[in-house]
Amino acid sequence: MRVVSAEDSYLIREALRLLFATQDDLALVDSVTNLPALLAAVDSHAPDVVITDIRMPPTHRDEGIRAAEQLAISHPDLGVVVLSQYVEPEFALRLFASGSRGRAYLQKERMGDLGELRHAIEAVHAGGSALDSGVVDALLQARSRQHDSALSRLSPRELEVLELVAAGLSNAAIAERLNLTLGAVEKHITAIMTKLRLDADDTEVHRRVAAVLVYLAETAA
Repeated sequence: MRVVSAEDSYLIREALRLLFATQDDLALVDSVTNLPALLAAVDSHAPDVVITDIRMPPTHRDEGIRAAEQLAISHPDLGVVVLSQYVEPEFALRLFASGSRGRAYLQKERMGDLGELRHAIEAVHAGGSALDSGVVDALLQARSRQHDSALSRLSPRELEVLELVAAGLSNAAIAERLNLTLGAVEKHITAIMTKLRLDADDTEVHRRVAAVLVYLAETAA
């Protein structure tokens, strides 16, 4: 697999270079330091996977997420692994907002575990996804501070619907799987969003991803 990395830290770039040097089936074809250079490298090298930091020049805010969003349009089959220094669930929400296919979110500390990094690379290359356990843990800890479990508010049927949402099924596919009408599925999903107390002002995509993250957080054990 051909990989392009984007990281403004020299130490992280060198760590990635050394890691890839030990892998016969992975080739680091370019290593850049900012968002414009990353987009240019993708056009130039046609990699299979991009590994990018979230924060890098020019603004050091959300370049990695913006890269993933742009590449989803310009190179829809390209896998993207986003690296973050800290656990930032809001960035995970943005990364998966348009779908989880070919997307992974990892903390930078995971680079010390070659097996975990390889898993993420291979997953996005195959069209799958990977979510750092630290993000799930952060959500789980937040939920543990509440007096009741978010999922305990849902009916058995709503839990069944949410499980299929987490598996990536559309409303139509869920209706077919559960032998329900599309309208019934939509009503269940509306009830799920209400019971999970997800902000009604958010977009439908963000609420759907947030519901999936809550489900993953409380079923991770």
